[in-house]
Amino acid sequence: MTRTDHLSPLLEFDEVEPDEDCVCGGCIARRRARLRAAPVHAGGHASAHSIRRRAAVLMAAVGTAIGGGTAAATSAAAAPAPSPGPTPGGSSSTRSPQNPQGEVSGLYGEAPGARAFAAPRAAAQPLTRAQIVRRAQSWVDQQVPYSMGRYWSDGYRQDCSGFVSMAWSLGSSQTTWTLPNFADRIGKADLQPGDVLIYNNPANPQAGSHVAIFGGWTDSSRTRYLAYEQTSPGTKKRATPYAYWNNSGSYVPYRYTGLSGGSNDGTSSTAFPGADKFGPGANNAYVTKLGQMLVQRGGARFYSEGPGPRWGEADRKATQAFQQAQGWQGSEADGIPGKDTWDYLVYGKGRNIDAGTPLPPPVQPGTGVPAFPGADKFGPGASNDYVRQLGEQLVRKGFGGAYSVGPGPQWSESDRRNVQAFQQAQGWSGADADGYPGPETWGRLFS
Repeated sequence: MTRTDHLSPLLEFDEVEPDEDCVCGGCIARRRARLRAAPVHAGGHASAHSIRRRAAVLMAAVGTAIGGGTAAATSAAAAPAPSPGPTPGGSSSTRSPQNPQGEVSGLYGEAPGARAFAAPRAAAQPLTRAQIVRRAQSWVDQQVPYSMGRYWSDGYRQDCSGFVSMAWSLGSSQTTWTLPNFADRIGKADLQPGDVLIYNNPANPQAGSHVAIFGGWTDSSRTRYLAYEQTSPGTKKRATPYAYWNNSGSYVPYRYTGLSGGSNDGTSSTAFPGADKFGPGANNAYVTKLGQMLVQRGGARFYSEGPGPRWGEADRKATQAFQQAQGWQGSEADGIPGKDTWDYLVYGKGRNIDAGTPLPPPVQPGTGVPAFPGADKFGPGASNDYVRQLGEQLVRKGFGGAYSVGPGPQWSESDRRNVQAFQQAQGWSGADADGYPGPETWGRLFS
């Protein structure tokens, strides 16, 4: 019998697999079926890749035994496997001691292609900020469940770094440790929608590290921002204290290197055109665009006709109603759009104008403090916009430590504890620091 006869059974395992970037229905279905298959130790079938690998090892072993004897084969088996080559970040392996949270993976969990380890700037795909935010919003709309081991229908891993990899269209699922290879470090003052905030915890990288997409500031003081993130139980879009609910001082802002400023998808028209484009006497396309966005956010009742390019009282009233719906007051709710108002409208942030939703209480003349709405608006079972307003002001004042989520309209023990902390900071105790706001607590909090 020839050597080929001995080895011919091994060649029967050599199946032909589709290219990993094939997008036809059959190949996608095959990849998904392989992901759902049971592991070999549980009775599943080995993949063609693993079979070919074992066949190659057996063939090498047989060839060594025939060519060099048993001693040579033993020596070859004992030799350590070579370590993977360096990744873009400079580490020697995607599963190094500094990165035990997981490996860089290709779409649907397949072995990563060359692009996943290519020079980051060569791998970056041109994307606009609006495209990044839209891609992130798509997972919010689908409520993608969180998982560090599963892959969504678009091929990306369902954890926080897979989510950002999807939003940045990287073509592979990176980790919180390798995402900076595709980004530039920036400062807090430079943050814009589509940038990210990354926290890497060397003490507990798997459970302690996290990344969130920055969606824009939610207040003029820049203490809170809209975060898109993949966290248990599923994709979230929520107002978040800067930089995060915990480990706030350790998050680092980054900007995707493939960011495009092109206008092929209309991105150039989303930038704030300047305050001089609005107000009495203004007549331009930006006034029309402002009115159209306000109508989409609930401001249609202010327009008897239009919106149109000529600025009118309807534009001012609709803009002011939208600003007040965000809880803004005074010069922040004057009916003339600034950059924050424009960004909220362009990126779909904040609350809509809703005739059925009570607006924040009017400001008391000459004090700048909103009128106390009454003690009955707070406490167990209360759910209204005053509770949200209270919580947001507590966070601004630095008394939001009890919130793990929120604040929101539903009264919670976290609201009571934060109010109590504020009252105790005034030197009050006993019944004066019970965690329920009265007129004095309210006045001091908002003054």
